[in-house]
Amino acid sequence: MKEIGIAIIGHGFMGHEHEAMLTRLEGYRVVGISDRDPEQLADVKEGIKRYSANEELFADPEVEVVLIAANNNQHHDLVIQAAQAGKDIICEKPVAMNTKELEEMEQVVKECGVKFTVHHQRRYDQDFRIIKEVYDQGALGEVYTLKNSLYGFNGNMHDWHVSISEGGGMLYDWGVHLLDQVLWMMPGAKIKSVFADVRNVINFEVDDYFKILLRFDNGVTAEVELGTYFLTDKMQEKWFERHWFIGGNKGSAYVDGFEPEGKIVRTSHLLTNVAGQRTMTAAGPTRSFGPPPEGRIVTEDVPGIDTCHEDYFRNYHQAYCGEGEFLVKISETRRVLALMEAVRKSAKSEESVRFEE
Repeated sequence: MKEIGIAIIGHGFMGHEHEAMLTRLEGYRVVGISDRDPEQLADVKEGIKRYSANEELFADPEVEVVLIAANNNQHHDLVIQAAQAGKDIICEKPVAMNTKELEEMEQVVKECGVKFTVHHQRRYDQDFRIIKEVYDQGALGEVYTLKNSLYGFNGNMHDWHVSISEGGGMLYDWGVHLLDQVLWMMPGAKIKSVFADVRNVINFEVDDYFKILLRFDNGVTAEVELGTYFLTDKMQEKWFERHWFIGGNKGSAYVDGFEPEGKIVRTSHLLTNVAGQRTMTAAGPTRSFGPPPEGRIVTEDVPGIDTCHEDYFRNYHQAYCGEGEFLVKISETRRVLALMEAVRKSAKSEESVRFEE
């Protein structure tokens, strides 16, 4: 197996994650790591070079691929510098701060003839892959609603994530992943409209809450919601983790948690609408919201999917060696950035924004 020589720019949390993962994966050799803070390089594993400047990394002939894990606002310049140095590139998400930056990056990458993709490892999240399989199988009939959400209790962020100038905030952080997952689940569907509420609830500069409603031309309305200060007394019941919900005309499905638990849920039979007749239940004269009789609600197991984030780099290695395509295409990341711009526009105007029509 070909061994790809890779170097990492940025040795914060994600830089450390990349170092640990790539050093245990077959087909990669971590040549070196750079960071503008020398203290961040103190715990670099033995045998890996510590570059005092990015210029040293770009000039190293052992480096074939540069993995950019620096702050979001640095991605634009670093991608261009890496391309001009003739290095192939993996960039952390969000690939850029806006679509204009990405267009400039794409132009230089094209001129230099280097490979360029983005680290969207959460396309391999198990909860996402399970719910995507339910959707792909058509197990719920005609889907009309979809919800992708993430809730936390601590509220505050850390390090550069609290600064707008560095590309901080939750829309640039988790929002990119949540939106990318929804779009990748339904790649052929166009977004007709976007309505969004983006707030900084307890943080001073950056957003820590958003609710985004996407209306697709396939009839699906998707809701994407994140709250870092979204409190409940059920914090120990996975309520604060990941949640997926899909509703169709033949049932619903849910998947909860990073270690996912979920079910497909149906009714054993549907009641017939009868005009002029009243049904008394414990909830009053209603047939839609009363408690279901025993046996009416039935469940099925969701599909078993075995994926992990290492699969991203397995895919990258195969594609790099000409044995397939890169999982993440730049056109897909451009669409996510354009959507995020529409989200901010809607939140600012407090109005729905037309999109992809």
